[in-house]
Amino acid sequence: MILATVRMTIPPQKRDEALKILRSTARHCRMRPGCLSCNVYVDAQEDDVIMVEEIWTSEKDLEHHLRSGEYRNVLLVMEMARKHPEVRFNTVSASTGIETIEKARSSPYHQGDLL
Repeated sequence: MILATVRMTIPPQKRDEALKILRSTARHCRMRPGCLSCNVYVDAQEDDVIMVEEIWTSEKDLEHHLRSGEYRNVLLVMEMARKHPEVRFNTVSASTGIETIEKARSSPYHQGDLL
């Protein structure tokens, strides 16, 4: 599984346009083979920061997406950014859920740390 993220600082006057483009791109992305999820986020602490997060089943599926016309729209929004966007591709070999929190919070070794 591959987690792809792009974090961009977009000027206020371009924010609405950027979000419109990214939301449309995300809808198309979700229909592509191998896409597990695609979401667009606005930072709660920095209004001018937008992040796109995609999760792909394989590198091959991600590469097809990166070559697509839809991804060209993401690149266009990246060009709107005030500074260089932060782009990351992380390979994930394992993933857990709430059970990790439950296990850590029920551990007898750290009971004194619990609130």
